[in-house]
Amino acid sequence: MLEGLSDLKNKIGSSSAEDVVASYLERIEKSDINAFTCIAEDAIDQARKVDSLDIEGPLAGVPIAIKDNISTKGLSTTCSSAILDGYVPPYDAHVIERLRKAGAVIIGKSNMDEFGMGTSTETSTYGPTLNPWDAERVAGGSSGGSAAAVAAGQVPVSLGSDTGGSVRCPAAFCGTVGLKPTYGAVSRYGLVSYANSLEQIGPLANRVEDVAALMDVIGTYDNRDSTCVKHNAGYTDALQDDVEGLKIGVPAEYFGEGIDDNVQKLVWEAIGKFEDMGAEYTKVSMPNTPYALAAYYIIAMSEASSNLARFDGTRYGNRSEGENWHMMASKTRQEKFGAEVKRRILLGTYALSAGYHDKYYLKALKVRTLVKQDFERAFEDVDVLMAPTMPTPAFKIGEKMDDPLSLYLSDVNTVPINLAGVPSISVPCGFSEGLPVGLQVIGNYFDEATILKAAHSFEKNTNHHTKLAPGVV
Repeated sequence: MLEGLSDLKNKIGSSSAEDVVASYLERIEKSDINAFTCIAEDAIDQARKVDSLDIEGPLAGVPIAIKDNISTKGLSTTCSSAILDGYVPPYDAHVIERLRKAGAVIIGKSNMDEFGMGTSTETSTYGPTLNPWDAERVAGGSSGGSAAAVAAGQVPVSLGSDTGGSVRCPAAFCGTVGLKPTYGAVSRYGLVSYANSLEQIGPLANRVEDVAALMDVIGTYDNRDSTCVKHNAGYTDALQDDVEGLKIGVPAEYFGEGIDDNVQKLVWEAIGKFEDMGAEYTKVSMPNTPYALAAYYIIAMSEASSNLARFDGTRYGNRSEGENWHMMASKTRQEKFGAEVKRRILLGTYALSAGYHDKYYLKALKVRTLVKQDFERAFEDVDVLMAPTMPTPAFKIGEKMDDPLSLYLSDVNTVPINLAGVPSISVPCGFSEGLPVGLQVIGNYFDEATILKAAHSFEKNTNHHTKLAPGVV
């Protein structure tokens, strides 16, 4: 059985943080699934500090992987892009400050799609992360390294970021738990921006209780992020094995064309399990869902076009040589950005250009409002929504790289949540031909407590979270 935080704390208490961290470093070295872009050279020193100072924080001595787009002082942060290869930030993100204060050991940075743009971690300049369940398949994206490292037992917990499903997708593909918090629940200070109005840092783990424990640490107010909201937390306190009377909404639009039959079957079986535990479900309609995917990509690419303008080789990162500044910046972006990043910058710039802003970007913002209203109406009658996280299990590496539209369609059930800003958690609900399938539980604004409670109850009454990925050391 994969270790949870409670098991790990007992082990640290009976031995030492240094021994525990050393054992995880050994696992990382032996299990080569390309989950990390770099390992912290001071990981053992961090653990020794926990031992010598007898630190008693809630995560004291716990090794954690950090997605490579979250700023870590003194540790490379590259967004898995050649343009930032070797960049070492001078400051910590808010979530990293909180983790260090809680005693966590930052063991390394996890692989990801370049700048978070992808669904498979195949756009990383360091190569794809392999799925621990089948090395020929993708780990999901863009937080593929974070999910795969947890599933492979290389770390007990990790952090990712979710712009359109980038925590929940790899969680579903790798059979872990992944939470996308409400927009504003976790500070984005120190997160390298891709699409500011959509993205949110979120935790991944093998158990819901560990996700909640991480949220207790990172889900605090930070005045350096103007979108961060003061709210009542107490995520761990919500973990009760009781869903009696829970009202579940099942949106028909999330079970439409393109959703694998086995995936639908497993999700419906999971909903049936909730019924057995005392919950009740009703079908609901979210009529603007079919327009969400197109609206999401217009908004995300437009914001990316603006955010990535800063990467020109002048201030930080790598640069190419040129006769003047214009040639240098042009060659740097041409040679250092990957194909998918260039595609999204071009499409975003086009959508924002004169004559097309109202036709595309403004219309996408209107659709976003309609999608948000769908969720608001649904939560007037139900407590949570349930649906498949991903339309299929993990696909093979290289299968969709030449068909970007097919890759974009993989996000059909995750992007509406980011457009609306509501919280959502993916929890394992079974296997299809040996590959994990995720159940997505969606909640109302700042009501992480309800979806955590539902996911925790489901986990306690099933055995999906106890299964080890094959070949784990």
